[in-house]
Amino acid sequence: MSRTLVNQICVDLPGATAADPATELDSWKVGGKMFACFGDRIDGVCVKTDSVDTAAMLIDAGAATKAPYFHRSWVLVSFDSAEDELRHRIAVSYDIIFKALPKKVRDVIGQA
Repeated sequence: MSRTLVNQICVDLPGATAADPATELDSWKVGGKMFACFGDRIDGVCVKTDSVDTAAMLIDAGAATKAPYFHRSWVLVSFDSAEDELRHRIAVSYDIIFKALPKKVRDVIGQA
């Protein structure tokens, strides 16, 4: 797994855009809100979970680790994870962020 695979997964999500790493975090956003983020010194992608409890469960199960510098509801999924797990975690993160967007923004993305 690599950034290339994560980029391939993210680019197919409706309304997903890559942030410019020259001016902001190397990340993917929907509606201007981040749902996946890379770091220079980490071997994985940080994604949002639905709660601190879910994040703790994923960490305890060994499916993820604590995402450095993020809220406790975010986790770091290793590039060494199974591809289906990586796809699932990115999709869940995207859905959480997408559903929190204002309806007008969701409607515009849905029409694109």
